Amino acid sequence: MSVLAAVRAGTVRDLIVSSRPLSWVNTAYPFAAAYLLAAGRIDWRLILGTVFFLIPYNAAMYGTNDVFDYESDLRNPRKGGVEGAVLDPSTHGTVLWLSWGSCVPIVAALVAGGPSASWAVLAVSLFSVAAYSVPGLRFKERPVLDSVTSSTHFVSPAVYGLALAGWHPSASGVAALGAFFVWGVASHAFGAVQDIVPDRNAGIASSATLFGARITVRLAFVCYLGAGAILLAAGGDARWAGLLALPYAANVAPYVATADARSGRARAGWRRFLWLNYVTGFAVTILLIALEFGREAGR
Repeated sequence: MSVLAAVRAGTVRDLIVSSRPLSWVNTAYPFAAAYLLAAGRIDWRLILGTVFFLIPYNAAMYGTNDVFDYESDLRNPRKGGVEGAVLDPSTHGTVLWLSWGSCVPIVAALVAGGPSASWAVLAVSLFSVAAYSVPGLRFKERPVLDSVTSSTHFVSPAVYGLALAGWHPSASGVAALGAFFVWGVASHAFGAVQDIVPDRNAGIASSATLFGARITVRLAFVCYLGAGAILLAAGGDARWAGLLALPYAANVAPYVATADARSGRARAGWRRFLWLNYVTGFAVTILLIALEFGREAGR
């Protein structure tokens, strides 16, 4: 293998690590589930969209973040593994070209094959991905807006799936998306708690650095319960999914009295959160299958 090939292979490997493979499903699943529910069929748009939100979308989102967070990531003990790569500065330009370049052909195909309403949703989704990290915007350093933008990263694939399928909004559907958004705000805020000390040392602002560990965790706890309450109040089949907010609230509950100086201990809760997403996703899948069989039996 030539030196150039070795460098390229190393860059691709770094890009994959940077894209957080453990979290790929968190964006691909909402899109696929939403599209399949709205369209009721498996077609090329479902397959291509799922591939896009599985890998290129995450490569662009997290790769951009790791490039422009390099200086602060050097001071963050949790970076350098499944929770984010510390990318060598020599690879930064290549990572940005590869991550965003991989998006272009898929986005072009999806735009060509989708209704106009879906274009706006996809544009908002990709803008939020860039705006979170790129200099001049850096929404991640704007308290409250950081959590709102992060939630958009995960809710917008579901909204896009619905728009791509030509979905017409319903009260229960809007409630489900609203609950998902509140859940996303809570999750980002809680995730930022573990970084309060390194972020303050690096001069980075966030919702957590603004409010402090205790208030941030309590807000996350309330938001999780609020997300569940929205679904329960909406009624219909989606109400049962509201119960899935309880494990998330229970996960953050032990940290409601955490002092800023000890905020790093919330990392254990964040690790549980990462695996809790898989358990919850499985539960949602079983619920959707059960509801679909119930509809079929009633026809």
